[in-house]
Amino acid sequence: MGEETIEKVLRNLGLTDTEAEVNIFLAKRGVLKCSEVAKQMKKDRAQALRILKSLQSKGLAEATLEVPTRYAPVPFEQVIDLSIKAKKDEAALMENTRNELLNYWKKIGKSVTEPLPDKFMVIEGDKIYAKIAQMIKETKNQLSSIFTGPDLSRGIQLGLFEAISHHPLKSKIQFRFLTELSEQNVTTVKSLLERALKADVNFKGRNPELGLRLFPRMVIRDNVEILFFIRPKTATESGDLSLWTNCTDLVQSFSVVFEDSWTNSKDVRERIMEIETGKPTPTARVIGDVDTARRTYDEVLNSADEEVIMMISSKSLIESCKHFSLLKERIDKGVSVKIMAPITKDNLQAAQELSKFCAVRHAPTSNLDTVIVDGKRLFQSQDSSSRKPVLASHFYTDNLEYVKKTKSVLDELWRNAQAPSVSTAKSISKLVLPAAPVVDGESAWLRRDSPYKKITLSVEKKTRVTTEKEVLNTIINAEKYPADWPKGPVRFYGSSGHTVIHPPDSFGLPDFMIWANHFNKQSSYGAVDLLFIYLWLETPKGYAYVPVARVADAPKDGPGMKFANSLFAGTPAERNANLVKKDELQIRFHGNTFFAGWTKPISLIPSKYTLPPACILLEGYGKLRTVAFESVLPSGAKVRDERNTYDAFVTFYHPASKYSGPGTDGTISRDVVATIYPPSSTEA
Repeated sequence: MGEETIEKVLRNLGLTDTEAEVNIFLAKRGVLKCSEVAKQMKKDRAQALRILKSLQSKGLAEATLEVPTRYAPVPFEQVIDLSIKAKKDEAALMENTRNELLNYWKKIGKSVTEPLPDKFMVIEGDKIYAKIAQMIKETKNQLSSIFTGPDLSRGIQLGLFEAISHHPLKSKIQFRFLTELSEQNVTTVKSLLERALKADVNFKGRNPELGLRLFPRMVIRDNVEILFFIRPKTATESGDLSLWTNCTDLVQSFSVVFEDSWTNSKDVRERIMEIETGKPTPTARVIGDVDTARRTYDEVLNSADEEVIMMISSKSLIESCKHFSLLKERIDKGVSVKIMAPITKDNLQAAQELSKFCAVRHAPTSNLDTVIVDGKRLFQSQDSSSRKPVLASHFYTDNLEYVKKTKSVLDELWRNAQAPSVSTAKSISKLVLPAAPVVDGESAWLRRDSPYKKITLSVEKKTRVTTEKEVLNTIINAEKYPADWPKGPVRFYGSSGHTVIHPPDSFGLPDFMIWANHFNKQSSYGAVDLLFIYLWLETPKGYAYVPVARVADAPKDGPGMKFANSLFAGTPAERNANLVKKDELQIRFHGNTFFAGWTKPISLIPSKYTLPPACILLEGYGKLRTVAFESVLPSGAKVRDERNTYDAFVTFYHPASKYSGPGTDGTISRDVVATIYPPSSTEA
């Protein structure tokens, strides 16, 4: 509780952000003249007077009778009482006029209800749980959710279980939830299950196997709508942000993810028993001693005759490379070795070294290192870097039923895992194509007889080192450059995400690259979301990433579109501008997560491909780094770029399945300042 809460109360009373700011300023400073308020708050006197008069008319400020007039804030307890009264009056009015309003609505409404257009809606704070409660009330067949422990506790506090228990179809609807069960939330989950049993609710919960992390947090209703959270950077960071959509393709994408996670999980009641008894399975041997665990691990590996499949942590991958002799002995004897681990920039070299001898693929983060030998023996060890305790530190089992079940989970993860690419997002982003005229509907440089050649971006690091604080200060004190291209430079402020995707054959797409941008209102062309798509296509000089489409929530004839046309001149993207509504394209940055999603299919010319409605989540990791560089585009335009950047893991939600990419294939630029100068300019 603090100033943010007070601001929320004031906004609920109908105050603008500026009015709330002045009201709080008065409360801190006491009785002041208009000129004093204007001077101290650095506002125009006429503007300050308008705000003070408005506060007075709303009963939040009082004016003295002296000349010049002074203004005093109304005691905050009166403000709270006023807020409560306003809410009560509003609720009473709605209750009293409910039937009248509904009858009138039926009269003016169309007899045939048209389906809602596919769109996004942004929901923040506790309004998220109010929306979930509404989804619960409208559920007819099934409600599926993925929640963390704190999510469950918060949802129960805000009445989500009451919404379930009061549903008239509660015994027929399938209420399913996935959660990461731990010693910290086991009491909450047990209580929830007991309440569901007493209330005759068809309620089922499961916990992910192998310590796999559940992501994203989401709620799906009847496969017709979904709400999902964009995860904050840390568990203590406030200000949850969620996105809701009714886009059928996106709902299907996330439904597939949920069903996969549901399959690869166990009943929470089993997990509760394990936590309370301290035993992972009735047949597993818990090993508390580190030396004994090491000997057991070596013994398990030495017994391999046919196959070793491993899912280990990022750190363990590096250790496996350093101590590779034991694995190498088995490989030399014909044993197949498969290793899955989160691939990052820190362990990429180790992954590439190991790939010379065995198969290595990227896998999501897990709290457990798991090794299975010949489908008969299993050894698990808790990742030492994990903050979440998972039963014991080490355990071993040769129970065939348990090993077989765990192996089927690993085999499924392996089938969907990606091998690390030599070409990372960072290196590929420097490749661009020169402008070329369009001949017979096709860019000339795509023609086999084309004289144009692929070139690389000319990049020079700036001599002066730019700091994180300098980039932030530039955005905070943003200077808006006029949209006067090509007569003068333009500038953009915001955030961006960049990723390379190597999709499986089932997606029906070649490799592609996405560059998503969210620019704020201080940018030359105002607030806008922009999506650029590049396909891996054959050109006269070999394969390259070619810009084939752009998507924007901008006016068709606006100056921003003309500017983009000039930058993409001669490429398929010049002619393939997809203009959408604000709620059909969403690009958001929150915490350390970057989201880009679209509800309309995107044609990718000149190819046969179409990118269906889908979305991408980038999860930043590691330390934030500041980069600054200058470059020259083939058109001759000069770019000065300053940004604070994370490397990022990639998740692409496609209607066919979920794609998980390594942390070398994505970057998030939390803060971006990009200045572009015309070819003739000498300023850059």
